[in-house]
Amino acid sequence: MTQALTLARPYARAAFALSREGGRTAAWSQALAFAARVAAEPQAQALLGHPLLSPADAVGLLAMDGVDEAFTRFLGLLADNRRLALLPEIAGLFEELRAEAERVVKAKITAASELPASELDAIKAALKKRFGREVEIETSVDASLIGGAVIDAGEVVIDGSLKGKLARLQTSLAQ
Repeated sequence: MTQALTLARPYARAAFALSREGGRTAAWSQALAFAARVAAEPQAQALLGHPLLSPADAVGLLAMDGVDEAFTRFLGLLADNRRLALLPEIAGLFEELRAEAERVVKAKITAASELPASELDAIKAALKKRFGREVEIETSVDASLIGGAVIDAGEVVIDGSLKGKLARLQTSLAQ
């Protein structure tokens, strides 16, 4: 586990607890995603790391318009503790906690070509049956797979791509 994730974990848990208390988990998810995108930009990183930037100015840079006061205070705490660089990790861990609480599995399907909706529905149904949870699917296309698809659902990766099959065949022939 990286040090950044270790440092980010308590902040993500605190953010999740605060968002649930206010019943604003979705709003916090959006606000954290926005702040994480801004904090990950190289120009913003240089600015956020500048010693003359006040915590209030840092919060102003990272907070979306209309966020609740608790979120602004949370960003202020991160700024005071010089942890704004952890926002991408905090946002990722927050989303993991949210998915777990909502009993949702997020699956990324990378296929060699665009998959028809009926095939995506069948994959989604199979994953729902396997995990016993709702499934959210994100798709992408990678022509280097040659054919088939790779399904990444957290700790489970199913490589049904032709590229993967050829690599496994090559490994078995080399032994």
